[in-house]
Amino acid sequence: MAVKIRLARGGSKKRPYYRIVVADERSPRDGRYIEKVGSYNPALPKDDEKRVVLLEDRIKEWLAKGAQPTDRVLRFLDAAGILKREPRNNPNRAKPGRKAQERLAEAAQKAEDAAEAAKEAAAE
Repeated sequence: MAVKIRLARGGSKKRPYYRIVVADERSPRDGRYIEKVGSYNPALPKDDEKRVVLLEDRIKEWLAKGAQPTDRVLRFLDAAGILKREPRNNPNRAKPGRKAQERLAEAAQKAEDAAEAAKEAAAE
């Protein structure tokens, strides 16, 4: 059984509140879990100590048993100094999509054609 440490959403509409839980990876996001090991309240200010609450000893035990944290939980564990998260590098992330690149190329071609036409008109 593969076990994950992940977020389970609670709270009402537009007011999220997350439990950090240990769950079987096949169970639904907000469904059954094995143990609650913390909480995350994104509505609180970033400098509030109750924004992310972790039961460090239980998390360390689950990590020792082979539980894998999700990326968001890994960020919390890195901030708490429990586990190290390697930064990711995606150089293509900031590039515009294919359609946007086509539109940019088309606009550049039109500007180039207009400049060439203006140059020819000035030469005559």
